[in-house]
Amino acid sequence: MRSTRATAAVERLKTRSGNSAYSMVRTADGMFYLVLGSGSTAPAPQSDALPMDAFVRFVDGFGPQIPRRVSKLDLAFEAQLAKKKK
Repeated sequence: MRSTRATAAVERLKTRSGNSAYSMVRTADGMFYLVLGSGSTAPAPQSDALPMDAFVRFVDGFGPQIPRRVSKLDLAFEAQLAKKKK
């Protein structure tokens, strides 16, 4: 199994948070967990061991989020959808 998606999720987290000490650990049974730590101290686990898809969802929801860019057209379309639902 390739861990490219998990690695990319951790890199996005590093960019969002500005903290380059985040890393992932892959266990022998193919599970992943997020750790925070660097230097001579033992890394502190930030999650339980998760399968890759659950790990990517966890990491994408962890830490600060980047606000979604919304244009005036997007707002008008969402307003139209909200009116239609009523």
